[in-house]
Amino acid sequence: MNDHNGPAAPLSLIKDHPVAAFLLIAITLSWTGQILSLLLLGNILPGILAELLILLGTAVLVTGAAYGRPALRELFRRAFRWRVGLGWWAAALLALPVLTVLIALATGTFHQPSAGWWPLLGNYLLNTLIIGALLGNIWEELAWTGVVQHRLMDRQGPAIAALLTAIPFALIHLPFAFADKGFAGTPWTDVALSWAVLFLFAPFFRALMGLAYLSTGYSLLIVGLLHASFNASASTKLDVFDGDWQQIAAVVALLGVIAAVHAGASRLSRAWRASRASGGQPPEPERTLKHQPQPERILKHRPAGMRTNPREE
Repeated sequence: MNDHNGPAAPLSLIKDHPVAAFLLIAITLSWTGQILSLLLLGNILPGILAELLILLGTAVLVTGAAYGRPALRELFRRAFRWRVGLGWWAAALLALPVLTVLIALATGTFHQPSAGWWPLLGNYLLNTLIIGALLGNIWEELAWTGVVQHRLMDRQGPAIAALLTAIPFALIHLPFAFADKGFAGTPWTDVALSWAVLFLFAPFFRALMGLAYLSTGYSLLIVGLLHASFNASASTKLDVFDGDWQQIAAVVALLGVIAAVHAGASRLSRAWRASRASGGQPPEPERTLKHQPQPERILKHRPAGMRTNPREE
């Protein structure tokens, strides 16, 4: 049993409860940074930048303390895992803006870009590749997908993990409702609507991130790029439609398409294994989250020298 009364008590608590420790530290510090940014500067952007640093720092702290340096090295390797199928690169970079534009066309909310298509494309690539993925969303997803959702998937499965991760993911973004008009100028009806949309949408978004993570062999690079593509598809950046809901609908549509493809591939795989078994060939084990090739596992299949905790989220 760990001694929680000594000087190493905080580290012992992190080792015993890594996910809870991550959420407590990250949300508390992020809220503090966002609220102070709004109150003192009248701008939430510094708070957002602080949030990214807090998420990354907390992910490093929790992973290193709970699982050791081998897990920390593996976590960062996943942030640079680029060897995935070309289809996933195309989906991560182009699927959401294309679906957003198609939805705008279908609903009559589309309009031609005021500055032309080439400047729009350049701005989208800048917002997605550099400002979004490289400077922010890869590291944000290193924390949310690589630390929180990964560990929950290992214990609860992908669907439940997405629902559970969606709650703190939405919580950390609550101050965003005051980003435009501040605390004093934002009507509470607008705040309530913003928070309702956030909590309803978050499970779909986390499900899409989790499915991309599993389907690409744990590539946080692709997950971060997909997240950045979503942010860059907002009407304030992708100036081809009027409204705030089209990019949300695009996420739901893309999730449905990827889930259908994933389910179809799983059925084909099971049929192929059954065919081999009926022909006298032993079926190969199904590659689930608990049957991934080494060195994919951080949790239950740890690299040599990684400590195992008696209790973990």
